[in-house]
Amino acid sequence: MPVKSLRSSVLVWPRREQVESALSSWSQDAALGRPDLLQAGYFGSYARGEEGVGSDLDVVLVVERSALPKMRRSIEWKTTKLPVPVDLLVFTRDEWDKAADAEDRFTATLRRETVWVYRRERQ
Repeated sequence: MPVKSLRSSVLVWPRREQVESALSSWSQDAALGRPDLLQAGYFGSYARGEEGVGSDLDVVLVVERSALPKMRRSIEWKTTKLPVPVDLLVFTRDEWDKAADAEDRFTATLRRETVWVYRRERQ
C-alpha cells in the first residue's frame, strides 16, 4: 500500500521489482501450507510494465484441484501481506491445461502475459 513520507504529502507506491519479490516470497510461504499450489504468477499492468500509482496486482494461481467453484476459490488465499491490492484468479491444473486450447481473448492474453514467480518442482 502507499505510504506517506514523514516530511511530505507525496505517496510512494512500491516499484515493480518490490511487488514481484513480495509475490515470490508470498508464493513460497503459501506453498509450505498448501502443497496443492503448483504455480503462481502475475499478469496485467505489472506484467506489461504499465503499472502506476494505484495499480493492483493481477495474480493467477494454479492448484492441483479444488472443491470450490472458480469464483469462490480466491477466498481461501490471504493476500493482505502483499504490498498492493490483489485481484486473484485460481485455476485447477485441468482448467489451466484446457485453457491452452481456449480461443477467447482474455484466456489467450492471460497465458501469453503471465510472469511466473513460483513453480512447484516435480517430485
